[in-house]
Amino acid sequence: MPKKVLGKGLEALIPHAVSESIGGEILQRLPVDTIDANPLQPRKRFDGEKLQQLASSIKADGVLQPVVVRRKGSGYELIMGERRLQAARLAGLPAVPAIVKDTRDPDSLRLALVENLQREDLNAIEVARAYRQLVAEYGLSQQDVARLVGRDRSSVANTIRLLQLPAEVQQMIIDETLSGGHARALLSLPTQKEQLAMARRIVERSMSVRDAESATGVTRPKRVQAREKKERPAYLRDLENTFCNHLGTKVSIVEKRGGKGRITIEFYSHDDFERLASMMHIPLPR
Repeated sequence: MPKKVLGKGLEALIPHAVSESIGGEILQRLPVDTIDANPLQPRKRFDGEKLQQLASSIKADGVLQPVVVRRKGSGYELIMGERRLQAARLAGLPAVPAIVKDTRDPDSLRLALVENLQREDLNAIEVARAYRQLVAEYGLSQQDVARLVGRDRSSVANTIRLLQLPAEVQQMIIDETLSGGHARALLSLPTQKEQLAMARRIVERSMSVRDAESATGVTRPKRVQAREKKERPAYLRDLENTFCNHLGTKVSIVEKRGGKGRITIEFYSHDDFERLASMMHIPLPR
């Protein structure tokens, strides 16, 4: 798989991007002041220094990956690309490349979730709150949520359980003094008092996740340990993000020797399958 395509930016992946039809959707340049923030955006905290670095990159090279929006009143509402939009404003850009989608609120939240989960941008509490919002406000089951975001139902259930941790522990996770792995280890303790005491101990002693699991009696499955050992190349993650943003679903790319590989595109219903087929101009038998 050629790696240098990433250095060429958007035009290498989507030639003549501005105002071109892509799978029935229009990629165009939109004034930044016509795009409102997504109220369903699961990520609430942004690193100011990293945002400024992105703004500097955008000043030099422009926005290399379009944001995704939907029409809202006389303007647009952001679905994916909050950091890019904020950085573009910091950089003083009058307009950004954008894909305009026709999507409902649950789909808007799902797309924002998928993008951030693919990039691992959300902390565990932000993910848990977004999962809970899908369940509480949109009537989805945990199994429905699992299908939407490409996770196991048990993973979704355990993530939502993080919201049962003491408020101080949740804030530690938000502040990134505790990781999601630490938090899941704490769930094995029976009371909030014990969870808080252990959380403070983890921070004070700078314990690793493995140490925290050992201290709380948690044993990780071998498949999880094996998966953690694999570190995927950054350019593959970038390519997955690009496919994910364009198709609005989870995409996995596996590279093999000799330039071969496999792309896995997930769908979550018959309608979702037909939507993807339409975007790729694939005629389906009727």
